[in-house]
Amino acid sequence: MKLSKVLWVLLSLCCYCVFINNHGVEGSHEVHPQYISHQAARVTQLHRTSYHFQPPRNWINGPMFYNGIYHLFYQYNPKGAVWGNIVWAHSISRNLIDWEALEAAIYPTDPYDINGCWSGSATILPGNRPAILYTGIDTQQRQVQNIAFPANLSDPYLTKWVKSSKNPLVAPDSSVNASAFRDPTTAWWLNGHWRIAVGGKHHKRGIAHLYRSRDFIKWVKAKHPLHSARHTGMWECPDFFPVPIYGENGLDTSATGRNVKHVLKVSLDLTRYEYYTIGTYNPSIDRYIPDNSSADGWDGLRYDYGNFYASKTFYDPPHNRRVLWGWANESDTSSNDTAKGWAGIQTIPRTLWLDKGIKQLIQWPIQEINTLRGQKFQVRNQELKTGEYVHIPEISAAQADVEVTFYVPSLEKAEEFDPRWVNAQDLCGMKGSTVQGGVGPFGLLTLASEHLEEYTPVFFRIFKTKDKHKVLMCSDAKSSSLRADVYKPSFAGFVNVDLKDGMLSLRSLIDHSVVESFGAGGKTCITSRVYPTMAVMKQAHLYAFNNGTEAVTIKKLKAWTMHTPQMN
Repeated sequence: MKLSKVLWVLLSLCCYCVFINNHGVEGSHEVHPQYISHQAARVTQLHRTSYHFQPPRNWINGPMFYNGIYHLFYQYNPKGAVWGNIVWAHSISRNLIDWEALEAAIYPTDPYDINGCWSGSATILPGNRPAILYTGIDTQQRQVQNIAFPANLSDPYLTKWVKSSKNPLVAPDSSVNASAFRDPTTAWWLNGHWRIAVGGKHHKRGIAHLYRSRDFIKWVKAKHPLHSARHTGMWECPDFFPVPIYGENGLDTSATGRNVKHVLKVSLDLTRYEYYTIGTYNPSIDRYIPDNSSADGWDGLRYDYGNFYASKTFYDPPHNRRVLWGWANESDTSSNDTAKGWAGIQTIPRTLWLDKGIKQLIQWPIQEINTLRGQKFQVRNQELKTGEYVHIPEISAAQADVEVTFYVPSLEKAEEFDPRWVNAQDLCGMKGSTVQGGVGPFGLLTLASEHLEEYTPVFFRIFKTKDKHKVLMCSDAKSSSLRADVYKPSFAGFVNVDLKDGMLSLRSLIDHSVVESFGAGGKTCITSRVYPTMAVMKQAHLYAFNNGTEAVTIKKLKAWTMHTPQMN
């Protein structure tokens, strides 16, 4: 069979199923019956993002590239701004920036999905025919895997989809937990068979179940999983894909070879965070083995150390890249979500590749986002002494893109690192932006009010260990809002970076209620959702700051107002 190119589709909040516990099925998304079908009188714009993907109103939670068009399918509640009444909504784009909403693609209609149509992936079959595999909740409340095809391949927008009469294609057998069996991956082709992985768990062991098929209709469960790990719980939204050892290009999902590594990402229901490993896929035995440097579970690597979940990558053939999408849910209350008339956004798509050290992935916003840059302001060689703040004027600080490189002339004053500080988030909460250190904290104050009653700091703090320096990156929402009823965590991650030249870079994409930050060229990424009351619209400000005893220099800083694209 001729190997076809692979495409991908994502329902970014992949499958948050809610069932009755006395039937032995666990709920993994909070239900608010009073708000499920409650429409806001009008959509509030105060914290609504401008250049992140959102539908016009209500709750979302997630493209596929086909014949020159990107298709984004996502879970959507057409009747309210909380989870419920979920359909597969559908938007299209030619550049991943401007989006046009189409009619919804899939609704729960049949016994195999009457209680829910949740996440899935898509593959282009021979004949250039897309096929979507998705998880349905059947009449017995089991999670089963189904398939749908475009109703009309001559329709460039693939507006209508038809479910197969052979559904369900994959139902849980006696060895599978029927309440934890969801989110089929993009398929890959090898040695005469298609393969998919489906997320699951057995007791506390997380599992990527492996299935094979010759015709994409009849699927057979392998005797062993693709991979599993103890004490990790349910693996939601698994994603399995190859990355080249050399260079920044992407690879088709079916690629294998000597100069190829594989990545397995899972969304852990226990922690509500995502983790990935880098390892080796052995095609002869259909097993994935993480490298010794990659730990399974919540001690492992993360795409993003903030508000980021249910992500999915896809191979983008025109640009020869692998692109990552993630979902950033609200940190506001459900009643406020309902009142403002919307909830949930997609993060900016990110290009993803393997670091030269082959121990982690690098992420960077897709190049198309730069087309939204407008009014510009820049600073060069500006020293920041202890306690100094530099205002960044002439841009819209509530809707901005800022790139800054700091120069640290000396690391002598770096604080000693306590080996007990294993949790970066706890360390950030203890040593925030106002706690003076030796080298750092220094960075940006985003979405700040004029007199700093509110601000979201994104910053670095450098420590010293016996044989090297350790860099902490924080995005701390504690001071982001005067409101007391919103979630304001201190998100943080460590940055594996060489400081020999004294340079440390930071990029932040700021969009009213979201701050996406990329440290050291994308080695550590953190997304925060925030809800200021004063630092909004034209009252928002942007500052660079240093609160360490060691002076640092803004080697270069560029900031742009971001234009608003077409958004559904």
